[in-house]
Amino acid sequence: MIPRLGVNIDHVATLRQARGEDYPSVVEAARVVLENGADQITIHLREDRRHIQDTDVEAVQLVTKRYGKPLNLELGCNDEIVEIAIATAPEWVCLVPEKREERTTEGGLDLVSSTNFEKVNKTCELIKEKSPNTKISLFLEADLQTLELASKMKIDAVEVHTGDYARAHLLEEDYSKYLTQFKAAHEFLLSKKINCHAGHGLTKESVVPLLENNLFEEYNIGHWIICQAVFNGLGNVTKDLQSLFTHYDH
Repeated sequence: MIPRLGVNIDHVATLRQARGEDYPSVVEAARVVLENGADQITIHLREDRRHIQDTDVEAVQLVTKRYGKPLNLELGCNDEIVEIAIATAPEWVCLVPEKREERTTEGGLDLVSSTNFEKVNKTCELIKEKSPNTKISLFLEADLQTLELASKMKIDAVEVHTGDYARAHLLEEDYSKYLTQFKAAHEFLLSKKINCHAGHGLTKESVVPLLENNLFEEYNIGHWIICQAVFNGLGNVTKDLQSLFTHYDH
């Protein structure tokens, strides 16, 4: 089975918001990515609206529907954003932690805190009640205590935070401990019939060991793709990555 490639196009919106113009278009970005083989589009509607805007969500969803591909909407457990997600009813939502001062999402959800657990759990229950066809994933560390807590919720997948692994790979440090953690997480989630996805900080180079070890069913990659597109073009970068994924058909 070929792992799925989800392309996060948030940083196309980052470029647009930097100047307050109407370009570059996230709609066009979604079209180009899907025409070149991506399996889904991922966008993150943050509470601070630093990149993706409310109107982008429906506009991008129309593109994904045209191509028969899923939209994966990332969001924090913010009431207003959750209502938008319910109204949009995407194929997937991925619940992530948010802090206004962070440059990017810094880690997985804290489920060990009973307050956080209840907040996330209530959000999952609300989404399942109001938008029953929407699947839910949680953005988490590859920590078995956290995953055990997550398995008690109404979720369909966990997206494992790969940021620390990706940083170690980039700095040419020993990253074997992360592969061990990811394998244990994958085995645990499969035992609970929960899908295992991956995302954050991945590049074409750092995704290879994960593909080689058949650790995840889906990978969401964004920042590196948009950066590389400056030199090679968004379509070419997407097509190249999808070709790499096809090579690892397990």
